[in-house]
Amino acid sequence: MMDEFTADVLRRIRETEQALKLASDTGDDFLVEVQQEELQDLVRMASDHGVQVLPESA
Repeated sequence: MMDEFTADVLRRIRETEQALKLASDTGDDFLVEVQQEELQDLVRMASDHGVQVLPESA
């Protein structure tokens, strides 16, 4: 069973991936950059806390 932190960080990663795809699809280069940085921060935070992020979510 997944603890609340793990579930939350994985949810935030999925949401950020979706926002990144939308920004990319609409050609919003600034928002793409913002979402990429957010995704990197979330993946780093997950790693720092021992949360495994699958490659398709990294």
